[in-house]
Amino acid sequence: MMMKSENASSCDARGMYFAKKEYRPSPLPVFSTSRAQLPAPIFDARPALIDLWWKAWELAHRNFYAPTPESGFVSQFADAAFNENAYLWDTSFMTMFLNYAHPIVPGIASLDNFYARQYADGEIGREIHRATGLDYTEWVNHEGTSLHSRWGHFDVQYTRPKPQANPRLTLDALNHPILAWAECESYKVTGDRKRLELVREPLGRYYRALQDYLRQGNGLYVTDWASMDNSTRNDPMKGGGMGIDISSEMVLFARNLAQIAGVLGRKDEADRFTRQAEELAARINELMWDPATRFYYDLTVAGKQIPIRTVAGFWPLIAGVASPDQAAALVAELNNPASFNRPHRVPTLAANEPGYRSTGDYWLGSVWAPTNTMVIRGLEASGYGSLARDIGQNHLDQVARVFEKTGTIWENYMPDTAKPGQPAKPDFAGWSALGPILYLLEFQIGLQPNAVSNELRWALAPNTRHGCERFRFNGHVTTLIAAPIQDRSGAYLVTVESDSDFRLLISHNGSTRRFDIQDGQQTFEIE
Repeated sequence: MMMKSENASSCDARGMYFAKKEYRPSPLPVFSTSRAQLPAPIFDARPALIDLWWKAWELAHRNFYAPTPESGFVSQFADAAFNENAYLWDTSFMTMFLNYAHPIVPGIASLDNFYARQYADGEIGREIHRATGLDYTEWVNHEGTSLHSRWGHFDVQYTRPKPQANPRLTLDALNHPILAWAECESYKVTGDRKRLELVREPLGRYYRALQDYLRQGNGLYVTDWASMDNSTRNDPMKGGGMGIDISSEMVLFARNLAQIAGVLGRKDEADRFTRQAEELAARINELMWDPATRFYYDLTVAGKQIPIRTVAGFWPLIAGVASPDQAAALVAELNNPASFNRPHRVPTLAANEPGYRSTGDYWLGSVWAPTNTMVIRGLEASGYGSLARDIGQNHLDQVARVFEKTGTIWENYMPDTAKPGQPAKPDFAGWSALGPILYLLEFQIGLQPNAVSNELRWALAPNTRHGCERFRFNGHVTTLIAAPIQDRSGAYLVTVESDSDFRLLISHNGSTRRFDIQDGQQTFEIE
C-alpha cells in the first residue's frame, strides 16, 4: 500500500519540487531489535559514556514516527517530541547523529517531509504538525499581507523594493535555514550522491524564497526572535532587525548549495552560489563586526549594532565569514572564562553580559547541543580542530555527569554546574543526543569519516582501550579497536575488520599513518 502526499486540495501544489511523492509503509525500528545493528562504541576508561550512548539510542527510538495518511509526509521520521509538531531546526540537528546509524533508523530522510510540504514559492515552514502536515497555524500568513511577525507583532519595513508576491508564512516560520547544512553533513558520512540530486531543487527554491522575503536593502537578513525565546538580544529587536545568525546562515546556505552543485557537476551553479556567499559575507563584516569589541552583533532596523554577545555571534565561523584575525578574536572569547569559557561550554549568553543566569534559564546562559555543534563545526572549518575537540569532550563530560546523577538526558544544561538547565525537559534525545552519540564517536573516541574521499580519520585517545564495533560510513560496516600494549607506554595494537575497502588515517603522538583497509581483518601496531 502507498500513501499519497497531499492532505488538501491538489491546487495547493505542496512539495512540487520534491520527486518523492508517496510513503511506502514499513515497520518502524524498535530499540530492542535494532540495538544489535547499531554501532557499539568501546571506551574502557569511562563505562558511563557507553551507558549514556545506549540511553540516547533508547530515547531516540521512542520518537520515530510513520506518516499518517492525512499528513502529506512521505518518509518515516525522527522527531524531538517537544510537542505535537515537527521542527526543522530540531530535525536537522537530529540527523547529524542519526547519520551514524544510516540506513537502519530514520535519519536524513526525516527532512523529506519538510520538502514534501514546501510551497510553490519555495517557502518551508519551520514547524509542521506531525499528524496533519499543516503548518503551525499562528505562523501562517492568513491575512495574505506582506511579511510580518506574529510573535513580535510587527510588519517588516523593507529597505528595498518589496517582493511582488506576499509570503504564505510569517517571519516566525522562516528562520534557521540549515537544511542544506544537514544534507552536507549527511553526505560526509553516508556518501549518498543520489540524495543530493533529490534535494538540490527544493533547497534552491527555499534559498531563493528567503532571498525574496528576508533580504534587506543592505544585503543582510531580517529576523524577529530567532528561536532564542527569552534572549536579551530580543528586547532591543522588538520591531525587527537584522540577525547575525540568519545572515550568516544564508552565507552557509549558499556555500552548501555550491558544494552540492559541485558534487553534481554543475560548475556554473556552484560559482554563482559562491559569489553570493562572498558578497553577503563582505556585508556582514562591514556592518555587523565591531572592531573595538572584536565580536559580531545583530542590527536594529535602523542599522545600529546591538552590543549583546550571544552564541549567535559565532555563526560567522561555520559560514566562512570570519577572516583569520576575526576567527582568532572569536576563539579568544570562547577561551575567556569571564564570557564563554564556563565549566560547561558554551553558554548561549556571555557570562559577563547583563541578564546572564548561572542556572541557564533557557537562552540566558543554558548550554544547548545544537549551538555547541554549530560552534564546534565552525572551529573545525576555521582551523581550530583542537579547541573543537576540547569543547566536544567538555560537553560530553558534563552531560555524562548529569546522566550519572539523574539517569537521563536533558533538553539543555546549566553553564556553571553539572545540572540540567532550569527549565529543561528530561528524557530528551532530540538534539541533546548529539553529545552522547556524535561527540562520543568523533571527539572522545576520535573517529571522523569523510565519505567523499572514502576516508576515515582516527585520532587515538590516550591510555585506554577504545574504538567501535559496527561503525558505519560510506556504506561500510567496520569494527575498529585500539588496545594498549602492555609494557610499551603509548603503543597500541589496532585491529580493523571491515566488509569493504577504505583508507584509514591514524593520528597518534603527533604523527599520522595511512592504512589501506580491505575486506576482512587486519592488525597492526601504532607507537
